[in-house]
Amino acid sequence: MTIALQYTNITVNDVDESIAFYRDALGLDLQNDVSSGEFRWVTLGTDAQPGLGIVLSVPHAGRSQADGDALQELLTKGVLPLMVFRSDDVDATFERVRASGAEVLQEPMDQGWGPRDCAFRDPSGNTVRIAQAPKA
Repeated sequence: MTIALQYTNITVNDVDESIAFYRDALGLDLQNDVSSGEFRWVTLGTDAQPGLGIVLSVPHAGRSQADGDALQELLTKGVLPLMVFRSDDVDATFERVRASGAEVLQEPMDQGWGPRDCAFRDPSGNTVRIAQAPKA
């Protein structure tokens, strides 16, 4: 038996603005764009991990008003779980994302526990870290 992560969700305030960050700055590919009424779910991924996607949606998409309101409050506070991406060249990735105008939280640095990483905020305030495995 095998098990693998297929999708993970990222809650955003504006799907189109977030597509620009995740597709254009991070380099993910647009895989699917599904609308239902006033809401959209957009999936992005990469050939490096086929079958794994991140799904962008607004807080109220597919949720009750109360749950959407609660999620919106957490998004506004900037306390939703962070995303960590892997790169084989964190410094080059950092420069590409910084050039997009994304808010830099941490420039690339070697961490005591191993990886070299950096951090940004996406347009909705979510923390996005990018890590590179330590050189052997």
